[in-house]
Amino acid sequence: MMLIGVISLAVILLGMIIFFFSRYQKCPSDRILVVYGKTAKGASSKCMHGGATFVWPVIQAFEYLDLTPIPIDIPLEGALSKQNIRVNTPSTFTVGISTDPGVMANAAERLLGLQLTQVRDLAKDIIFGQMRVVIAGMEIEAINADRDQLIDRISDGVEGELRKVGLRLINVNIQDVTDDSGYLDALGKEAASRATNDAKIQVAERERDGNIGEASAQREQRVQVSAAQAAAVEGENLAKVKVAESDAARREREAEAERLASAAEKVKSAQALEEAYASEQKAETARSEREKATQYANVVVPAEIEKAKIETLAEADAEKIRRLKKGEADGIQAIMESEARGTLAALQAKAQGFGDIVKVSGGADDATLLLVTEQLPDLIQEQVKAISNLKIDSVTVWDSGKGDDGKNDTANFMSGLVGALPPLHQLTKNVGIELPEFLGKLTDDPAGAAKLIEQAKSSPPQGSAPQGGQES
Repeated sequence: MMLIGVISLAVILLGMIIFFFSRYQKCPSDRILVVYGKTAKGASSKCMHGGATFVWPVIQAFEYLDLTPIPIDIPLEGALSKQNIRVNTPSTFTVGISTDPGVMANAAERLLGLQLTQVRDLAKDIIFGQMRVVIAGMEIEAINADRDQLIDRISDGVEGELRKVGLRLINVNIQDVTDDSGYLDALGKEAASRATNDAKIQVAERERDGNIGEASAQREQRVQVSAAQAAAVEGENLAKVKVAESDAARREREAEAERLASAAEKVKSAQALEEAYASEQKAETARSEREKATQYANVVVPAEIEKAKIETLAEADAEKIRRLKKGEADGIQAIMESEARGTLAALQAKAQGFGDIVKVSGGADDATLLLVTEQLPDLIQEQVKAISNLKIDSVTVWDSGKGDDGKNDTANFMSGLVGALPPLHQLTKNVGIELPEFLGKLTDDPAGAAKLIEQAKSSPPQGSAPQGGQES
């Protein structure tokens, strides 16, 4: 039993030793060991590049960050330069997790657990933004001519941002610099033309120097030969004439040689100046095109943007007015439809009432007679209004007795007054209605009707009608 206990204790001790050895982690050179959990000084993690450390169970855990370089292709297109010219700069960047102590902590906080593709996407976004910032602060000539300055500026801007997430910039390769407007091509053509013209000028100068040297050598040779000949024939009188002729010929040839050399020099100088002027003209043309593009970008483009803004605001105001007018029109239409429905209802009720009257009266004719009879008081009232405004304080009639027809003046006055009023039957007849006979018959003799009315009302008392005037 004691042996079994000793063996069990030995096994337990061996297992504990193996377990503790398994918790002792060694960091390879291509990785960073990140120990997190309970760490010294309350730090979020402990990062190690190389070496080894013991990771306590339960209270600590560990992971690794891969230091494999990550190549990133940046196909940057349309980045605005300082002159507002869009530039295409496809580039290749190589980044990796930094091994600097401070930067490793940033990597442990922001990149732990991410795949390499996720890290590549994060770095790609940062590089895109920094490249646009750098290009926006440089002129296109500097971007095209000084690649080292461009790479230095991009490296400085990108490096600072990558360090914030625990990365470092390993390499930058700017593949090419192009633009859609053709400005860089124009600059290249201008530089090539300038170099060609400079080479031509240098060749002309070298040819000129060679011709001048050759003419000088020939002249020196002739001078020495003439001196030797003059020394040889010195003292000989006959030789003097030949020497003089030789001198004359020599001077003539020298003058001709000098003339040819001067003419050649002037021709070469004129050709060089002509080529220089042509190069300057092309350069001025290219510079004017660049100024034109700059003025277009600074003046025309903002004006077009302002024009589009004004048109958009005008369309919005017009749409607002149209909608307000449509709302007012809908309101007016609703009011008119409501009034039309009210009028229709009134006409329908009136039509129904007329129908009931026709039905009760037994026919359209009787209904018409009934309606006109109902309006007789109004008709009579209108008839009375015809003479209601006449103001007669008194009427004096001088009765001279009987006239030729047996009437006196009073009778004539009354018959005329009654005859002046339109008869009731005539009013109803004008609207196409015949009144019943119990209301009286229409006579064609208004004067006779008036006479009958006068006779019916009163007749003069016997013996009491004096000759003279009556006043009433």
